[in-house]
Amino acid sequence: MGAAGMLASSLPPWLLRKDVTLPIITLALLLLLQLGIGFWVSKRITTEDDYLVAGRGFGYILGCGSIFATWFGAETVIGSSATVYQEGLTFNSAEPFGYGLCLIVFGAVLSRPLWKRQLTTLADLYRQRFGTTVERIAAIVLIPSSVLWAGAQMRALGQVIAGISPIDVELAIGIGALFTIAYTAVGGLLADAVTDVIQGSILSIALIAMLVVIVTQVGGPAEALHIIESSRSLAQAPVHPWYVVVESWAIPVLGSLAATEVIGRSIASRSPEVAQRSALGAGALYLLIGSIPVMIALLGSTLTGPIAEPEQLLPMVAQAWLPAPLYALFVAGLVSALLSTVDSTLLVASGLLSHNIVVPLANVTEHRSKVRLARLGVVALGVASYVLALNAEGVFALVEQASAFGSAGILVTVMFALFTPWGGPATAIATLVAGVASYSLAVVLDTPTPFLISLAVSLLVWLTGCLAETAPRRPASAVGT
Repeated sequence: MGAAGMLASSLPPWLLRKDVTLPIITLALLLLLQLGIGFWVSKRITTEDDYLVAGRGFGYILGCGSIFATWFGAETVIGSSATVYQEGLTFNSAEPFGYGLCLIVFGAVLSRPLWKRQLTTLADLYRQRFGTTVERIAAIVLIPSSVLWAGAQMRALGQVIAGISPIDVELAIGIGALFTIAYTAVGGLLADAVTDVIQGSILSIALIAMLVVIVTQVGGPAEALHIIESSRSLAQAPVHPWYVVVESWAIPVLGSLAATEVIGRSIASRSPEVAQRSALGAGALYLLIGSIPVMIALLGSTLTGPIAEPEQLLPMVAQAWLPAPLYALFVAGLVSALLSTVDSTLLVASGLLSHNIVVPLANVTEHRSKVRLARLGVVALGVASYVLALNAEGVFALVEQASAFGSAGILVTVMFALFTPWGGPATAIATLVAGVASYSLAVVLDTPTPFLISLAVSLLVWLTGCLAETAPRRPASAVGT
């Protein structure tokens, strides 16, 4: 028996199957590579700015690539394909088009003015315009959704690892969480950006290769176009009331417009031009690559026939039709999409916690201490996300609401703070609280448009507050006369 035969005989049977060997090896190499990048980048970190905004030195590759990878999550790949497979391509399908449009609007409207503010976190804008009290309230509103997102992505990451190996789901979650927390805590935003570019590239290459293989399998480009044209039409899709359709588009376009993950990468750019063009480029790339799962879903029934779980469409097609190396790349791409979301959300939440709450309250001035607190924040919030991932029953329902929770109040206050002199601290606090409270109440009452309701309430509270602040007050001596 040769060396290869001896090695094969020592491996467990499940590892010898073609569908798991390469994916596991690829995943192991990916995790080790990202950990190595984190330690390599850590040698360049000396200040809080180095850690949280990468020294404000992003060029186009890191800026555009990291925004795209952060935005392009596994839910984009799996969720959009499942929706299109079920309903066809309809106006109900906000993903990927809504989120791509959001990036384009962000680049056109918000990227330059936010960069010019020289922020470290989004909460800094509230300190500049409204004072430290509003800054801390904004940070408290922003942190929970990031932690929930990270926990859900850790859970999904564990399920992917457990799905291709005999490792228990809880152990798989622990492995994924450990690696993600480690390289994020060590390397900060620069390590995140470098790994994001790698992760986004892997997923993009995997999806492009998958589309080429599938188009070949159905008979070539002409036949693929014919299948897409004759696929489920708009008339066959579920008919939703107009306000439900507006809600489904408002959440990605408006609810994510002031997303801290994108803002963090935009303000890390080396110039306002780079910030703007990176966001616009990431939006265009998102629409281009995000259309691939949609096209695969439109071709899916030809390859798979009816399936019980539409979210399993892309994994089923990949496992059935892709050669082993491309299947391994697809699995690595899904994991990469999850990792890029986890590292981004943990770093943003840690920045809000350390930079906007702990450092000023503890009066920390030394750079090394600030970096140490930011790293401890990543670890602490990473552990919290890990605990959520282990006890994930109900977490995914919360995460479904996370992109809209509190975002209406954030959006209203950010837009008025950036572009108008209107509104003071009391108005800003009332708007932030109203955004969270109205959304939560709308969800409890099971209304079909909780985000639109919270947006309307937030806008009304802001305008009312501005009117109250500018209304002439009667002199004290005139009261009662």
